[in-house]
Amino acid sequence: MDTQTILLVVLAIAGLAVLILLILVMNILGLWFNAQLSGVRISFLQLIFMRWRKVPPSLIVKGLIMTTKAGLKLNRDELEAHHLAGGNVLLVANALISADKANISLDFKAATAIDLAGRNVFEAVQMSVTPKVIESPPVVAVAKDGIQLIAKARVTVRANIKQLVGGAGEETILARVGEGIVTSIGSAVSHKQVLENPDTISKLVLEKGLDAGTAFEILSIDIADVDIGKNIGAELQMDQANADKNIAQAKAEERRAMAVALEQEMIAKAQEARAKVIEAEAEVPKAMAEAFRSGNMGIMDYYKFENIKADTKMRGSISGGGGEGEKK
Repeated sequence: MDTQTILLVVLAIAGLAVLILLILVMNILGLWFNAQLSGVRISFLQLIFMRWRKVPPSLIVKGLIMTTKAGLKLNRDELEAHHLAGGNVLLVANALISADKANISLDFKAATAIDLAGRNVFEAVQMSVTPKVIESPPVVAVAKDGIQLIAKARVTVRANIKQLVGGAGEETILARVGEGIVTSIGSAVSHKQVLENPDTISKLVLEKGLDAGTAFEILSIDIADVDIGKNIGAELQMDQANADKNIAQAKAEERRAMAVALEQEMIAKAQEARAKVIEAEAEVPKAMAEAFRSGNMGIMDYYKFENIKADTKMRGSISGGGGEGEKK
């Protein structure tokens, strides 16, 4: 590559660098000019240093212009520090302007703290001016008479600027309201009282101070709807009755099993006694033979004995009960 070609390449690179630098200078110059026309005192050199500090000059200048036109005085270094900390400069600026117009006490330090805490500070200021209505999910509770009620509530809240950092959110408000509704309905003697005066629930819940430690201030709690659910008391009584019935049946079955076992035991004992009787009867012929041999019993005695047996058998046949001989 000859010297002329190298010179052309160098000139082209230099021209490109000058062009880029000129564009940057014109951009910064435009920002500086807009700032001066808007009454924001910032030097051209400070805008260049912002580029080196990785801070968008247009963002800072726009925030300063917005607040200056609204009559607020913000520090450029504080805006840069908030941006470098990960905050939203324009959101904070809009929040400060809205708070100032609505006569809400909000300084720059509090606004940046709220923004860095992850909350939308501008939306919080708007909610302080215009309250927000939160609808609770259906809350199921049971009155003292055992009737289940299903209630829905509308909670009107306003943002509490002082409690936004570290304060609980909407979920906590809804949970506390639901707990208050359950307690209020549960303390009612009859479900009819709740249906006739649903506003008593709102009064009892509001008296509990449910917004303590939250980022909101509860303005009102309105019961939107109350529906009748199941008769829990009757269902519990039915379940108890079924349980008692099952227990009684189990005890009766136990007694029946014991009776059957006792009956079988008595049958076994009867069989045992009958076996002993048969065994004893088997000894009778032996005893009679011995009586014959010893002369204690004669032929006439044996004849009378057989007549008595025949007479007994006949009497049993006539009565229909069967005699001893039949059973054998």
